[in-house]
Amino acid sequence: MSHSPGDQVSAELAQGERPVPDIVIEPDGDRLARAVAEALVARLAAAQAVHGTASLVVTGGGIGIAVLERVAGLAAEPVRETVDWTAVDVWWGDERFVPGGDAERNEKQARTALLDVVGVPAARVHAMPPSDGEFDGPDEAAAWYAEQLAAAATEGESLPRFDVLLLGMGPEGHTASIFPDSPAVRDDRPVFAVRDCPKPPPTRVSLGFSAINRAEEVWMVVTGEGKAPAVAAALGGAAREELPAAGVHGRRATRWLLDAAAAAHLPRSGA
Repeated sequence: MSHSPGDQVSAELAQGERPVPDIVIEPDGDRLARAVAEALVARLAAAQAVHGTASLVVTGGGIGIAVLERVAGLAAEPVRETVDWTAVDVWWGDERFVPGGDAERNEKQARTALLDVVGVPAARVHAMPPSDGEFDGPDEAAAWYAEQLAAAATEGESLPRFDVLLLGMGPEGHTASIFPDSPAVRDDRPVFAVRDCPKPPPTRVSLGFSAINRAEEVWMVVTGEGKAPAVAAALGGAAREELPAAGVHGRRATRWLLDAAAAAHLPRSGA
């Protein structure tokens, strides 16, 4: 996946002392999903070469699930890098607090698109609890998930290694289940319950910035012209309270992976 010459984003987007995000633009959503899938397979394979295992945080949404479907398709193709899916830990960035069989569950969609297809072992699938599980409410579910994260961390760390953390973004700039001007944007906990979301379903469990920004690489995958203003604002230095997607970054790399429509409001080099 690489920039085409006409899609190189201006250095005007550099903000503060953080490394400039890597911004990649593909012509449309289908080609973006394919390109992200190929890059993800390569990154997970590289992590396994170093650590023996890989760790992935997945997201929901149309483009997020499309990426997972393309990854599943690559598993059947003769590609340069291959992933040992029995040695991949899968976590979630957020989840709708609905019954386990509900079609709106990010877990259910991810299992159908990828996890069940490639055979990720049950012990390595770390799903957030459903509303009809053992926990009465989302706060208890969030506390349990935080415990699972801590238990998987190496000695001296509070969270496990996340090699890649995938995220999407809403047209108003929300990411995971962190919405603008909500209590979640100021919550320092790694996992918390979210209530009264403006986008249904209203009750969710989400990773917070303190967990998201511990990932080695954060990949923000965005499509559609309706999100173009928020993309430009996030990369232009908006405050995370007003536009939560602006507040995410990886420890080693932050990648904004866009289709041409979502990138329509970005400055171009030479413009």
